[in-house]
Amino acid sequence: MLNSFAKAGLAALIALGGFSATASTASAGGPEIRFGIYNGGGHGGGHGWQRERDRRRDNCSPWFAEEKASRMGLRRARVVDVSPRRVVVAGFDRHGRDRVVFANQRGCPVIRR
Repeated sequence: MLNSFAKAGLAALIALGGFSATASTASAGGPEIRFGIYNGGGHGGGHGWQRERDRRRDNCSPWFAEEKASRMGLRRARVVDVSPRRVVVAGFDRHGRDRVVFANQRGCPVIRR
C-alpha cells in the first residue's frame, strides 16, 4: 500500500515539475496562462480572420509588389496604382524612371517591365 502511494506521489512530482518547466517558456508573452478547447468556429470552418487572410493571399499585396520590384533592381519603388487586375510600381533604375506592372494574383507575376 505504501509502495503505491510512493509511486503516485513520484508521478505527481514529475508531472508538476514538467508542467512548471513548460509553463515558464510558454508564458514568455505575459504572466497569464490560458487553457481552452477551440473548434473550427462554425460558419464555413475557420475564424473570420483566417478566411480573410486566405482571401488576401490570392491577391498581389502592394508591399510584396514593392519588395519584388526592389529585388528586380528598381530603386525607391512605390505603388502608384492598384486595380482588380494589376498592381503598378514606379521607381528608378540605371536609365531613369521606370515602372513594373504586376498581375494582381498570388505571387505577383510580372506582366510588363
